[in-house]
Amino acid sequence: MPIKKYLITGLLAWLPLTLTIWVLLWLVGLLDAIFGAFLTALSAVTPDADIPLIEQLRHIPGLGVVLVFSALLLTGALVSNVAGRWWLRQWGKLFTRIPVFKSIYNSVKKVSDTLFSSNGNAFRKAMLVQYPRAGAWTIAFQTGTPGGEVARHLGADFVSVYVPTTPNPTSGFFLMLPRSEVIELQMSVDEALTYVISMGSVAPSAVLGAPSP
Repeated sequence: MPIKKYLITGLLAWLPLTLTIWVLLWLVGLLDAIFGAFLTALSAVTPDADIPLIEQLRHIPGLGVVLVFSALLLTGALVSNVAGRWWLRQWGKLFTRIPVFKSIYNSVKKVSDTLFSSNGNAFRKAMLVQYPRAGAWTIAFQTGTPGGEVARHLGADFVSVYVPTTPNPTSGFFLMLPRSEVIELQMSVDEALTYVISMGSVAPSAVLGAPSP
């Protein structure tokens, strides 16, 4: 029926924009909530604080986003020089002396340094791997190479990969595979991630001259 066709077509036209706006509004709300919690803590520890001013700041929409963005930008500028990096190391040493807290802090710091380092290789290369059985192929992302005791047992010619689930790529599986059993793809990580999220319905752009598996 034409009506059903038009409804589905209209839904497909508006759905990406609606979801994008919803995600952005959710992020703004989250940052505003963090800023609101900071203001609440500030008013609790500072008896002489200007309460009406704090309440006015709390109800300004989007102010949390601006302040968090500014704080991140200022922090990045400060720790980009020698003095800033020294203070950051002292800050890290302080946290690593706190029981229980130090294990969480060290784990999160190692993961963030690996993922967001400008010279790292984590999630910068898409691959084809056989999972969950031989002959069944799926998209994976290289996270590095095994190290330490694991590398001594496996050998040098292995790669560490993350296999995301579909359609939610935030959960998945960590595998260590022989390099000879993976196929490096020329598609970008964004294209590969779109391919995974769409369950294969949105094929990545064809790369001329790319070898077929």
